[in-house]
Amino acid sequence: MSPTPRSPFRRIARLVGLLLVSWLALSCLVVLVLRFVPPWTSAMIMERRVEALIGGEKDFAYRHRWVPWDRISAQVGIAMVAAEDQKFPFHHGFDVDAIQDAIDAADEGKRLRGASTISQQVAKNLFLWNGRSFVRKGMEAYFTVLIEALWPKRRILEVYMNIVELGNGVYGVGAASDAFFHTTPDRLGVVQAARLAAVLPNPRRFRVDAPSAYMQRRTAWIAQQMGQLGGPAYLTRPAPVAGRVR
Repeated sequence: MSPTPRSPFRRIARLVGLLLVSWLALSCLVVLVLRFVPPWTSAMIMERRVEALIGGEKDFAYRHRWVPWDRISAQVGIAMVAAEDQKFPFHHGFDVDAIQDAIDAADEGKRLRGASTISQQVAKNLFLWNGRSFVRKGMEAYFTVLIEALWPKRRILEVYMNIVELGNGVYGVGAASDAFFHTTPDRLGVVQAARLAAVLPNPRRFRVDAPSAYMQRRTAWIAQQMGQLGGPAYLTRPAPVAGRVR
């Protein structure tokens, strides 16, 4: 007897399964490679450059320069953690308490606030696009888990400091330290690092080189938080839960 031919549905299902497994393997490989190789760009950077080109933004000037961890002032890392994700050394990619607080605030009709960790922001900036769809949030969660599983905390923060937008067209602490302070990243002090971190909610609205009264207050608050956390040593302190910046 001749073998029963496979139905079109089974062939399609097999093809979809093969494509899914291939995509999962490729994404794991890419994330693993980026643990050791500096990313030359990111999805968000490319999206912004295309947006500026299509929109004819003449004042947009792209600046980006990768700087390794040991050539960045230790104040920059603690400033960004103090401003964006104070539980960064201890969580595994998601701040459950912050997510619950955001949900509670939304239920009470308050303005929706973000609860993204630095790990989630790295996943979004490196691999994804702007948007609030369930598909994009699901992809963000997937890449966050991958990054936390395959990278040490130090690498996550190093990549974050190098790809985050700190001004219109200015990406990473290397370009920002030159553009705004005319110095190198290893020479940035507490106030300079805090001012860089202060623009992170909206780097196209807030300006490092022309800080508003709000920016000055936020800079002072971040500098205070840096001290209360214990300074750069906070990033290597043994965690009360599992995990530390390695």
